[in-house]
Amino acid sequence: MADEQNQVSVDINLETTPIYYTDNVSINANEDGVVFDFIQRVGNTNRAKVVTRVGMSRVHAKKFASELGRLLAITEEGKKEGKN
Repeated sequence: MADEQNQVSVDINLETTPIYYTDNVSINANEDGVVFDFIQRVGNTNRAKVVTRVGMSRVHAKKFASELGRLLAITEEGKKEGKN
C-alpha cells in the first residue's frame, strides 16, 4: 500500500510473529476509524473467539480495502490463467 516514492522495508521475525487463522470478521466503524475483530470458531461448537483486533483510521481503511481488492483480483486472474 505504500507509494513507490515512500517504500518501507519491513522486517518480520517468523519465529515470534504467528499467523492467526480467521474464519469470520466483525467490523465496526465510526467517524474516527474502523476496528476489525478477527474471529475463529472453536472446533465443532457454537463458540468463537476473537484471535486479534486491528484498528485504523478511515483513510487507512479505504486504502486497505482498495489494496485488498486489487490483490484479490490479481490472484484470481492468475488462477484463471492456470498460475499458482
